[in-house]
Amino acid sequence: LAQASKILLSLTPSEVAVLKEGVHFLRNKADGKSYILYKEEDTLRACKNMCKHQGGLFIKDIEDLTGRCVRCTKHNWKLDVSTMKYVNPPDSFCQDDLVVEMDENNGLLLVELNPPNPWDTEPRTSENLAFGEVQVRNSQGCLFASVSCLLSKYHELHLPLFLSSYPTLKKLAEKRPDVPIYVGKTERPVFWFLDQSGVKLTNINIVPFGVWQQVDKNLRFMILMDGVHPEMDTCIIVEYKGHKILNTVDCTRPNGGTLPEKVDIMMSDFAGGASGFPMTFSGGKFTEEWKAQFIKTERKKLLNYKAQLVANLKPKIYCPFAGYFVEAHPSDKYIKETNLKNDPDELNRQIRKKSSDISTWTPKPGAILDLKALHSNPFSFSLGISDPPAGTKIFKESWDFDLYLNVLSVAIEDEVFRYPSWVKEYYTWAGFKGYNLVIRVLEQPVPKHLTSDRHSLLDLVIFPTENPPIQWSLEEKVSIMRHVVKHGLLWDDLYIGFQNRLQRDPDIYHHQ
Repeated sequence: LAQASKILLSLTPSEVAVLKEGVHFLRNKADGKSYILYKEEDTLRACKNMCKHQGGLFIKDIEDLTGRCVRCTKHNWKLDVSTMKYVNPPDSFCQDDLVVEMDENNGLLLVELNPPNPWDTEPRTSENLAFGEVQVRNSQGCLFASVSCLLSKYHELHLPLFLSSYPTLKKLAEKRPDVPIYVGKTERPVFWFLDQSGVKLTNINIVPFGVWQQVDKNLRFMILMDGVHPEMDTCIIVEYKGHKILNTVDCTRPNGGTLPEKVDIMMSDFAGGASGFPMTFSGGKFTEEWKAQFIKTERKKLLNYKAQLVANLKPKIYCPFAGYFVEAHPSDKYIKETNLKNDPDELNRQIRKKSSDISTWTPKPGAILDLKALHSNPFSFSLGISDPPAGTKIFKESWDFDLYLNVLSVAIEDEVFRYPSWVKEYYTWAGFKGYNLVIRVLEQPVPKHLTSDRHSLLDLVIFPTENPPIQWSLEEKVSIMRHVVKHGLLWDDLYIGFQNRLQRDPDIYHHQ
């Protein structure tokens, strides 16, 4: 397969002649897409005007005295276009260069080089299917074509990792410890906590990205990297007898935005609201009115992005799922009421409006989609769907909280927490050093052994390198915080699980 090239923008010789040194923001009037060109003496570098974090637009950074940096309008990330490296946050991403070419008339071309799509290697012709051979059930999109277990996600957004993945894996290990499990070769190992968890799984396979993995003669799969969080997020393509199913759930920018078109089934998340921002923030601009407007705007953006992505990829069937998590515990009542989520039916309506050729299906518990039935009569989509019995409940109404809370509560009275210095010791262990940062850690409810005159302020952790420092206040549920500290877990377990309440002064992104 040959590498493809595409001219994204061209400048005439007269436009090139007036280019001054420094940063130039350019726009293709034909398609409305924006680019950045940097000139320094005889050196020219260029890139798309799109932040790698969440696709924001770059503008001139008025605080930059070097004339080489641009700032993202969404989260203030900064890019040095002379090196194409992000300087805020540092040591994070590199921007993809475009090729800058001069034509025979001294005009300028911005060219994008696209490597061959990995899923096009060893292409297969779609074969006829039997009824019941390929089915998608429920909202978890299970493919009944193999006994292998395909795990393509690093974490589950709906619960902290230590509360969801490992209890499930423990039950799996008890029944069949040798079940084949495949994960992508992420920078941060998927099962980094496996040894500490006590889960005994003996057949974990770490596979490279963008390479077909053969399960049997008919079934293969390919794991693809996330373009925004390559260290931990992935998506997956499953192919059975030439029929492809694409699952991009919880992957921010799967494969950097390049995905297969016209697959049989595409599945993605849709709801939003999996991050702790801004529900867990307070103080300053974070009023209830500001948060409500921000959430409304962000959900609308996500819905529009998903609808356009699906319309561009043109799958035969689109399935929105993995957006039905509920903040169920009574202590999370505020989060549940504030954290509004998108409606899958509204997303389906937008998709059908953009492309009437795409069928959409919102799965409910007990429903089954049969791929053979859909192929047999594509004009009667309902014939391929078996709906659940009338009255089937979509959402749970009760939970066994003790299953999780009992695990967490064990850490509360651990001996290490009887010494107030544990807070500073922990942040030092976590690598906080050389920061212009003040951290105040509060636990709620206050442990009984703390006296009332100390309130719930355990310690003041200071890492200043310059004045004035940035101040963070973290209010944590005592059991969650101590469980994370005791076991050295990721902060995702606090932040994505809505387990903390945050304030920062001044209200700026602290890249470290």
